[in-house]
Amino acid sequence: MLRLFLIFSTLFLSLSKMPVFAGQLDGDRLCATAQAAYLKYRNLDSGENANYIKALQAVDPKTFGISIVTADGRICEFGDYNAAVSIQSVSKVFTLALLMREKGPNFVEETIGVQPTGMPFNSVLAIENQQGSPSNPYVNAGAISTVSWLTPQNEPELWKAIKENMDSFAGKKLAVNTDVLQSEMEDNKRNLGIATLLDSYGKLGTTPLDAVTAYTKQCSVNVTSHDLAVMGSVLANDGLHPITHKQILKSDYVPHILSSMVMSGVYDNSGSWFYETGVPAKSGVGGGFIAIIPGKMSIGVISPPLDQFGNSVRAQRAVSYIINQLNLNPYAN
Repeated sequence: MLRLFLIFSTLFLSLSKMPVFAGQLDGDRLCATAQAAYLKYRNLDSGENANYIKALQAVDPKTFGISIVTADGRICEFGDYNAAVSIQSVSKVFTLALLMREKGPNFVEETIGVQPTGMPFNSVLAIENQQGSPSNPYVNAGAISTVSWLTPQNEPELWKAIKENMDSFAGKKLAVNTDVLQSEMEDNKRNLGIATLLDSYGKLGTTPLDAVTAYTKQCSVNVTSHDLAVMGSVLANDGLHPITHKQILKSDYVPHILSSMVMSGVYDNSGSWFYETGVPAKSGVGGGFIAIIPGKMSIGVISPPLDQFGNSVRAQRAVSYIINQLNLNPYAN
């Protein structure tokens, strides 16, 4: 069933007939394009739910929601935009923002790194090849390292800081998916191995167990496509939350977060994604996906079936369609 939710400000209503790139995006065209993307791909039967986390297999593969939040706070949504999935690796974006807020971009580059690995996101070999470097914040090694260097030095306080930060981006308190959390805690031996290896190189700021436990909880937070679009809109709006009007992040930090997302945000398909769209994006194996068009909007999608790289099939198709139809690729103009 198609569901549509539109929020337009009084200012926008007076400008809604303007061309797409005349300062404001034409809201009618924006939402019509999002609707067309939803209708075009809602019955796409391709990909499979993640199977290495048992709880993710049980999520309805037909779930599909698209949300757009513009940099000035306008919203349009279609499909299952209130259905929740676990955020998984999309969470890495926001915990990176927290570490950058605490210690700055130079610390991130020098301690964690900003280089793509050319290997799977959970690779152990990549750590050895880089002499112990976590490589970048969007692979598992880098994300665990990111968590470990946050100011709190014990797991309960780490988790509290991470959760409060994610809530600030969402503009509300997010829930934890306890089924996913339990499933991941039972199957996180590889991440514990990664953390232990990082610790042996002196690349971890706390104990391996504390870092992995907090990271696992972070990945188990439930989000909807609406939540993802709202969270991403902070980055689209130079760190200022367009809904709550709070400055979540210094504007100077946003380019660092988005540029590193370009290199590793869509796993091993990051190069092809950016080649086709010119837009930074981040995916998660729970089926969540965000794309940021700086200064304009954030697109959030949930759809669990994944391709061979671990990225939502419908999300990539729908977001790419919206970008191409609205000419949002900055390199194409």
